[in-house]
Amino acid sequence: MDATLFKSLVSDLAVGKKLPDAIYIHESGLTALPAKLQNVILAIGKALKIPREQWNLVKLSRKQFSLSLLHYPTFTEDSYPALKQSVTVDLEKLAHKVTDYSNYDNPPILHRKETMVLPNHPNYEEFKQITEEGEQAGLYENSRHIGFKASWEALINSHGYELVDGRLFRNSALVLNEDKKQIQRDKTAIVRYELSAPMKVLAKHGLLEGQYSIFDYGCGRGDDLRELEAHGLDVLGWDPNFLPDAEKVNADLVNIGFVINVIEERNERMEAIQGAWELTDKLLVVSAMLANESYLARFTPYKDGIITSRKTFQKYYTQSELKMFIELTLDESAIAVAPGIYFVFKDKYLEQDFLQNRHKRQRTWERKSKPIDIKEANTQLLFTKHDELFEDYWKVCLLLGRAPVKEEYQRADELIEIVGTLKKAFRLCQGFYGSDELNIARQMRVEDLLVYFAVGYFGKRKPYRYQPEQTKRDIKTFFDTNKNAQEQAKDLLFKIADVELIEEECIEANKDLPKSVLAEEFGHPHSLTFHKKYLDLLSPLLRVYVSSALQLYGELEDIQLIKIHITSGKLTLLGYEAFDKQDTPLLKERVKIKMADQDVDFFDYHLNEESGPRLENKNDFI
Repeated sequence: MDATLFKSLVSDLAVGKKLPDAIYIHESGLTALPAKLQNVILAIGKALKIPREQWNLVKLSRKQFSLSLLHYPTFTEDSYPALKQSVTVDLEKLAHKVTDYSNYDNPPILHRKETMVLPNHPNYEEFKQITEEGEQAGLYENSRHIGFKASWEALINSHGYELVDGRLFRNSALVLNEDKKQIQRDKTAIVRYELSAPMKVLAKHGLLEGQYSIFDYGCGRGDDLRELEAHGLDVLGWDPNFLPDAEKVNADLVNIGFVINVIEERNERMEAIQGAWELTDKLLVVSAMLANESYLARFTPYKDGIITSRKTFQKYYTQSELKMFIELTLDESAIAVAPGIYFVFKDKYLEQDFLQNRHKRQRTWERKSKPIDIKEANTQLLFTKHDELFEDYWKVCLLLGRAPVKEEYQRADELIEIVGTLKKAFRLCQGFYGSDELNIARQMRVEDLLVYFAVGYFGKRKPYRYQPEQTKRDIKTFFDTNKNAQEQAKDLLFKIADVELIEEECIEANKDLPKSVLAEEFGHPHSLTFHKKYLDLLSPLLRVYVSSALQLYGELEDIQLIKIHITSGKLTLLGYEAFDKQDTPLLKERVKIKMADQDVDFFDYHLNEESGPRLENKNDFI
């Protein structure tokens, strides 16, 4: 074999972990290589008299005519196995070099083992979970310094994790004292250098802008407190170990973040959430670590959680299990805002506002021509003189889809002084600007309200006796009575189970959306996939379909594409790495939401530049 053929065979490989300079393949995947390449690898091992049990990984150079036979004795057992011996062969010069790492304090280690084996390998799923752990912990954001044991372990610790039994655990795992058989809770808090995930969610929704007081229930070492105080926010906290003497005080927003994971008694977990709820005036944020059963299978069960080899306790949840636990504990509806993070509102007006903003679109009005200045017409003279005021008022009309009352328009007194009444102002604006834009805005607002009410039924939220005043006005204007509005919303919700209707709507959406992909199976439409920025352009029925599913997931912050499964009542969310910057972005995460089962499946994918599923038809979606 010459260098040209070697390079050609290596560049065409569809298996292995692909890096810019090399491809790594485990011995179990050699059968997937071209016969010529496979024969060369085996022949080199024999020629150099390397016993077959002393190498189990092959490194194929992508730029040089060379390869290496690597020995990782604990490839299967260790999550990040260390290299014991490397034999590098220069096929151009017919020379080789042996490097022994057996007594080396800082040997090279492996990551992303699932990429080096075939999907049918018996440990493939386990290897994949190990990689997903690291990605969720943010360990692969900078891959320059992770290739050696010491720097890898330092990186793990700097992110607030420990390597226990080869798996990542938060430093908040609790220690079980073997003598007292009790959990030691002085090791519960991790050190962070940025806001925690629950606090980031609050900030995203505009709840950390100074209008609300905040209390952190179980604040650990107080990292969130320091950061929020630096921004001038009214924030206090309490922790049983680090701030045990702090007073537990009521606040508008209360956060109990990743606390219930480390409490081994179920009743005590419930008491913790209930204690935080008692301090809540408006909104409680509850969060917990998530994991699936296969992840936990290797650990020792302890009560309803696990005990590691270091006698540390952790209780992990699934997304649906966490929601159920919160709702059973508080007898209140929990709203998913992110994986493992739920909002529970005590202030029902704030909850209505939050939920409506999720489904509210805005009809923006752009003036395309100047008013005709006919001085003989008093109305047009009036609009010419007070052009800016009338435009401002008309924009509010388009936002609401109706005439605003005095409380809904800040400059009402100024307008009343000019024309006499707001009703007259509304009538004059309709005549001057026309009713086309208003009719569109009205229809949008009606649809938004129906989507909001319908999704509320799906989420089984309790009906509230009092709606916000603005919503009452909307109901009166658009539906006449609340009963009419609720009946129309319920009818809309039930239609998401009508497969034929969903199919019709998806076909029409595929025609109307700027971009989308309608996939077929056996000659019939099977799914509709589109970019999330087109979600508001869907029909009310499809918006209810998608929004109902999102009640089980949360926000679409890291998601770009949405797939509606027409026949199965499922929704798939797809998130890609650098979607806006790359022509063929790499799939980072896939989420399948099963509405019938009220369950969510999460699938994370490795982020190697040269491997993993890529979106080859990006232009079909934007």
